[in-house]
Amino acid sequence: MPENGKNFAGLNVASFESRRGKEMAMIIEKFGGVPHVSPSMREVPLEDNQPAIDFANRVITGQIDIVIFMTGVGFNHLLAAIDRKVDKQRFLDALSDITTICRGPKPVAAMREVNLTPTIKVPEPNTWRDILQTIDTEIHIANQTLVVQEYGVTNASLVAGLEARGANVETLHVYDWDLPEDIGPLAANIQKMIDGKIDVSLFTSANQLNHVLKLAQRQGQLEAFSSALRGTVICSVGPTMSERLRDLGYPVDVEPEHPKMGPLVAAAAERSQDILVRKRQIRAVLEETTKAALNKDAPWYNSAFLKACRREPTDFTPVWLMRQAGRYMKEYRDVRAKTTFLELCANPQLCSEVMCTAVEKLGVDAAIIFSDLLPILQPMGLDLEFAKGEGPVIHNPIREAADVDRVLELESTDSLHYVMETVKQTRADLPSDMPLIGFAGAPFTLASYAIEGGGSRDYVNTKTLMFRDPGAWRELMERFVRAISRYLNAQIAAGAQAVQLFDSWAGALGPDDYRRYVLPYVKDIVAQIAPGVPVINFATGNPALLPMLAESGAAVVGVDWRIRLDVAWETVGHNIAVQGNLDPVSLLADQMELRRRAKDVLDQAAGRPGHIFNLGHGVMQQTPVDNARALVDMVHEMSQRK
Repeated sequence: MPENGKNFAGLNVASFESRRGKEMAMIIEKFGGVPHVSPSMREVPLEDNQPAIDFANRVITGQIDIVIFMTGVGFNHLLAAIDRKVDKQRFLDALSDITTICRGPKPVAAMREVNLTPTIKVPEPNTWRDILQTIDTEIHIANQTLVVQEYGVTNASLVAGLEARGANVETLHVYDWDLPEDIGPLAANIQKMIDGKIDVSLFTSANQLNHVLKLAQRQGQLEAFSSALRGTVICSVGPTMSERLRDLGYPVDVEPEHPKMGPLVAAAAERSQDILVRKRQIRAVLEETTKAALNKDAPWYNSAFLKACRREPTDFTPVWLMRQAGRYMKEYRDVRAKTTFLELCANPQLCSEVMCTAVEKLGVDAAIIFSDLLPILQPMGLDLEFAKGEGPVIHNPIREAADVDRVLELESTDSLHYVMETVKQTRADLPSDMPLIGFAGAPFTLASYAIEGGGSRDYVNTKTLMFRDPGAWRELMERFVRAISRYLNAQIAAGAQAVQLFDSWAGALGPDDYRRYVLPYVKDIVAQIAPGVPVINFATGNPALLPMLAESGAAVVGVDWRIRLDVAWETVGHNIAVQGNLDPVSLLADQMELRRRAKDVLDQAAGRPGHIFNLGHGVMQQTPVDNARALVDMVHEMSQRK
């Protein structure tokens, strides 16, 4: 029997394992699950593979310097392809004299069967990034002829990384993937998923997912299958598999510490019951909120703001301002003089009052709830205080990996009921045709506050935990993913028409670190938001992150002022709406200069559908209210479609 706590307790578990299908079924049964295993693919060796023969001869004649073997199956297919065409022993002898790199244990085992030992073994989790990192520490590949034995399709990212390091890269294709000859079991598993008879889905390779989706599409069931799959506990064997799932818009619920079949099933057995309960609760809420979001008869549905989110033409460019209710307004200062900031955030009536006052005074096209990024941390076990003159302070910050365990799951939003009441009250007080935006801090920004204990210049504690203990970082981020997804969907259910993720501190990261340590979790959040509700993904401080903000799946990418809007839009792609991006300090200029700057932003947008005018960050405290109001009028006037 499995160790205590790691038991599926009768859940129905689907796997798409092919060669090791029987073994997978046995492991699922060992952990108390009901296995539904169906082969999803088979390797098809290339017939008369002349490129493989040419490669072998070039190895023998010393024309190849380095070979990367990606799979054990590929190594064996290579030997089979050159059999009777090339002196096999001469090839193996020549191979032993050059640098060979194995991605993981399977190609290592295949080489050992013919008495070869690879020069370099890439450590877990054996992704293309790990290959490049290993190469960087082990060898120089500049000006070397390097061949990558592929599996399935070319890994363009790996090839680009090798070429960037100066290698002369070639690829060697030795086999293709295809559906099983008997697709009956796979088709049956797809139908079970659609019928709601599967609770847990296990994926151990990206090609499994590709083939399942291929067959579902062939049978006209792709949409139904995709929807049903999202309702199961989706378990990925490792980072490469997780990346593929997220690229296709599927959230990853379980990923084991070690990217192997046994740890995958064990982790799934331990966590699936709790995750399934949570997903079913959320799914019930989403079904209701989705109906509301897609209601074309709702007064706000055809507002300029929401049409811009959908990249539909508008009569003028919609505008709202981040921090549009704030200390620059006397009405807000009068309210704040009577209460603390946290007390204000917990008072729905006052929150609605300050926002509705700002909306009426400015004439903007959307409202955003009045709240803060950080109250979500309190029910998660973090001691938050807004200290006078210091800003937010966390009195029990996370500093070590063990501290992550005391970050509580946000099992429900009951502890944040006042935020939902703020949404309801603000929705009721606003004009019926004005959209209301909910929001949350993005996981990296929340983690940074929790780890640093407040703001920071260098985020050294955050990055130290991130770099030293990826497992602890992943656990922390996954807790924030679950909390933020639940929190935003609750705001939508309470009456918000769109939501924004604020990643205020993401600019502290370079593109590679953002992609590895942050983007997967933002993708998971976006994938879990009620369909039809626009998500605005906003991060500040580093324009190089923009392509990844777009990859998140958000409908709108927020742009700060550190890059021209036209360049930013070209960078993210015109198939995504953009929001921004006037420098907030522009509001301190005289109105003639303010008009010129606003026109620059509008000219860069060029009237293309999908532009929401905003600042590149929040309204500053020193801003004259008359200038903020004038800006809104200017945008409406100058963007009026003729």
